[in-house]
Amino acid sequence: MSHVPPEHFQLQGGQVHPNVAHTSVQYTAVNVNQAMSRDMPRDHFVWSLWSFICCNPLCLGLAALIYSVKARDRKVVGDIEAARSHGSTARDLNIAATVITSLIVVIVILIYAVLMAQDAH
Repeated sequence: MSHVPPEHFQLQGGQVHPNVAHTSVQYTAVNVNQAMSRDMPRDHFVWSLWSFICCNPLCLGLAALIYSVKARDRKVVGDIEAARSHGSTARDLNIAATVITSLIVVIVILIYAVLMAQDAH
């Protein structure tokens, strides 16, 4: 096979002009990380850290943080089912910690408002 200069290659739908160099570039981008991240379970680490620091009734925030770290470790090792299980447990503990803390805050605000109303009379 003989070497043909690039300016003599006919491109798709184009015409060959020997004196003009034709170039056509097609780009195909595949985002593999996005496809992989959809299948990877979430570890809820940031939420667990928040629950541990700010919403830690009955040490639920600590338990959620521990399960989040376990989920992240299992994900790194490649044990997706264990990571999904630990991540789900961390999510449930975070929900419980957030709800309990929210209820405590609402109750404290209500008690404070009632006490302030009684002092005003």
